[in-house]
Amino acid sequence: MPRRTLLLVVSALGLAATALLAFGWSSGDQETRALPREVEITDYEGVALGSIDDFRENSIKGVQEIDPATYQLVVDGLVSQPASYTLEDLATFQRSEKLVTLHCVEGWSVQALWEGIRLVDLLDQVGPSEEANTIIFHASDGYTTSMSLVTVRSRDLIIADRINDVTLPAQLGYPFQLVAEDKWGYKWIRWLTRIELSDDPGHQGFWESRGFNNIGDTDGPIMDGFLERE
Repeated sequence: MPRRTLLLVVSALGLAATALLAFGWSSGDQETRALPREVEITDYEGVALGSIDDFRENSIKGVQEIDPATYQLVVDGLVSQPASYTLEDLATFQRSEKLVTLHCVEGWSVQALWEGIRLVDLLDQVGPSEEANTIIFHASDGYTTSMSLVTVRSRDLIIADRINDVTLPAQLGYPFQLVAEDKWGYKWIRWLTRIELSDDPGHQGFWESRGFNNIGDTDGPIMDGFLERE
């Protein structure tokens, strides 16, 4: 079965299927029968990949558990057609893969293969207004961050629901994490629930309002004031 077809099946089955895949099942007096697990790939086109276990837990409220049956991703704000997508809706979008390294300000980095949906495809459906210049990302735990619309388009950023050829685990942001390519880790928002189009280029997210640079490029400053956006 093609990998993308498999993804649609896993998404539809929800948390119950995820639990079965991870831990197997038992019935009556029969012995526990282990079902096949998804296995991370360790390299991609000759490039060594980091592991899910290499990421550190540093969220503001701990790991969030999202129910796939009720999950909705809202895309609204300064758009012509606000939209709300279920996982089933999102599974119809074209898929994209990227080999990207997350660099955390704590001093650690992980390179991984990310797979998901191009943000430009979502934006094309809702139609940002002429005034929109910023995207504010919202997570289920109240975390927020933002970046310019120009950056999202020019870097062709994706929101990922798979990493290293396996379903994104809860600790990394299931069902979606923003793959904020060339941005510090605090821009890589997890447990994404809302994408808001705004005309406020100075919007400060959770860590930005606490002194972290509002642009967050890895080749720029981390905490030395807020630079004008690109």
